[in-house]
Amino acid sequence: MAEGRLVRTVLYDSHVSAGAIMVDFHGFELPIWYTSIQEEHLATRSRAGLFDVSHMGLFRFSGANVRPWLSSISTQDYMKFRPGSCGYTHFLDENGHIIDDMIFAISSESEIFGVPNSSMIRPMLSWFEYHLPEDGSVSIEDMTDGTCIIALQGPESHSIVKRALGEENTVGKFRCQEILSNPLGIEGWIQGTGYTGESGVEIFVDDRFAHTIWNAILSDPSGEVVPVGLGARDTLRLEKGYLLSGQDFLWPQIGDGSDIFPSGFLARNSAETAVPYGIDMAHDFIGKERISISASSVQKWTGLICLERGPSPRPGHPVMDGPDSDSKVIGFVTSGGPSPSLGMSGIAMAYIDRRGDGSEVWIQSSSRRRIRSQVVTPPFVDL
Repeated sequence: MAEGRLVRTVLYDSHVSAGAIMVDFHGFELPIWYTSIQEEHLATRSRAGLFDVSHMGLFRFSGANVRPWLSSISTQDYMKFRPGSCGYTHFLDENGHIIDDMIFAISSESEIFGVPNSSMIRPMLSWFEYHLPEDGSVSIEDMTDGTCIIALQGPESHSIVKRALGEENTVGKFRCQEILSNPLGIEGWIQGTGYTGESGVEIFVDDRFAHTIWNAILSDPSGEVVPVGLGARDTLRLEKGYLLSGQDFLWPQIGDGSDIFPSGFLARNSAETAVPYGIDMAHDFIGKERISISASSVQKWTGLICLERGPSPRPGHPVMDGPDSDSKVIGFVTSGGPSPSLGMSGIAMAYIDRRGDGSEVWIQSSSRRRIRSQVVTPPFVDL
């Protein structure tokens, strides 16, 4: 990427033609919305939304020892996943800090695909290469350039995939496969994953197939599909309680978040993020000795829902233990905003001193306003 120049995905012209408002997102020029965040959010929850997520990366790991090698550097044990399945994992440094999280897909006993976050493609590639076995039994291919990734999410998504690509290319939740022969004549990879909490798929194709699959899905005869921008992508993942790399955690070697947080606040280990489905403590991996899924951590990631109207919670807002002037700061919001599914009530994710569900806390959402809120365990909506 040239210094100062925004990267445009292969679908850029399609976004502009559809009236998208384009923004700079980690060096990529991507749609923030087409109509409105709220409209696109609710359409995805009730019907189907189509996302261009080509800013994400794509790595191919291969070799006879690829599964035990990835297990040794990841919080998941890849030996427990069968070919054709996907999973979620963290990669930690020697201090237990999360470097990045990643969805992976087991193609075969000797091939695995991984999807790093856009801002972490280069750091993760360097980290993987540093830890490669010296005997050359594992190799990495960065397939990011030239790969278009689109996500179709929502309750109607599988019916739409069936009409576009045929029933043999419909996949279940956290399942994956190569795209088989289909009416569109496209090739690639499809997996039953996403970032919204809804059922759906992510489709990986060479750039030359991008417009074919994008246009075919948007022109589905049901009329149930709308294009969706980054704005609703964020509110959808927030309602589900999905972490955002660089915002809900940040590798200290990338930054310390001190522009809006106390220095080092976002340097977190897997136990503090409260997502044990991405952690298998029954195997050895880098950083394991520095984390624990016990009650030892002083602060823990949790959800907060606002009990009264006011300015929406945003990253960096302090969380207080009371409404009075002598109340103490017990943590900070890392992600927050209005929830379209909950009538635009404020919701947030935060690291705070331990509080049980139902406990009341107060979010300092402006210099003059402190919003009474309740500790909850995400997801915030019934999905």
